[in-house]
Amino acid sequence: MGYAHPAYARALAEFGRPIALDASRGWLLERPIPGTEERDAIGPYPLFACGDWPALRADLDSLAGRLVSVTLVTDPFGAYDEALLKSIFDVVRRFKKHFVVDLAESDRAVASKHHRYYARRALRELRVEVSTKPEAHVEEWTRLYSGLIARHGIEGIRSFSAAAFDAQMRVPGVVLFRALHGETVVGEHLWYAPSRPEGSICLEDSEGNSGGVAYSHLAATTESGYSLGAAYALHWAALEHFRGRLRWLDLGGGAGIGEAQARDGLTEFKAGWATGSRLAYLCGRILSPERYGSLTRAATGRLAAGRNSVDYFPAYRAGEYG
Repeated sequence: MGYAHPAYARALAEFGRPIALDASRGWLLERPIPGTEERDAIGPYPLFACGDWPALRADLDSLAGRLVSVTLVTDPFGAYDEALLKSIFDVVRRFKKHFVVDLAESDRAVASKHHRYYARRALRELRVEVSTKPEAHVEEWTRLYSGLIARHGIEGIRSFSAAAFDAQMRVPGVVLFRALHGETVVGEHLWYAPSRPEGSICLEDSEGNSGGVAYSHLAATTESGYSLGAAYALHWAALEHFRGRLRWLDLGGGAGIGEAQARDGLTEFKAGWATGSRLAYLCGRILSPERYGSLTRAATGRLAAGRNSVDYFPAYRAGEYG
């Protein structure tokens, strides 16, 4: 799966040094703490995935003393429950609801009447291609995404460089959908799906059943693509492409955090495709309590009463995004 693959962690190397977690088969990004000689780690954006969740405890234990803390957002389809997470982490918060599609459901159950109408209308003007060589479209995709960055003021780890995108397009399991109006690309949607070693889409899970999850990674359209409904065409094409190949689609979350998210346009759009939802958790582990406390006091000017006494984790990075 894309997010758990070493190539995906390496694609984010500009945001931190990839650390392999041998027991759980996951990855972290080690990064410096500004203004200090200390270091902490985060999970890869947008989700941390691994092959053995109970083994994550041993991996984090092995980092004690080396790093101050670890913060990550869990894969909603990970093989864990809240109790397991609380046995591993100091902070476990219900972070964001992800809208999901059960591809075993009928078309009418998967997409709302509104979304089906707008998808059909968009597809009268647009055609959607599934790229067999996503890496050939890095420059094209980077231009589209640059427009998204400018429109929404995207900063931080979500403002990927062209080099990061080039690496992401080469991760096993990547699937790129391209919406074209005539010969002009007006929108694209990047997904990560399970893959066989040779790179073909996996049709069955380890038990021979139709299963697996494709994750909506990023999408971008031009202004004309927005007017033409490219997002509807791209999502419909993804439903058609993955049906029969996989069991689930993870469309990601909407605006806001927690189980009660804002009902903005993006949230309504994703909800219109979904058959249900799954929860992603924000998890934090303090690996060096004394250093964590010292950094927090320096950053906030006060001693936190306990590990879970501040809203932001890690507390010493509160306000880092404005």
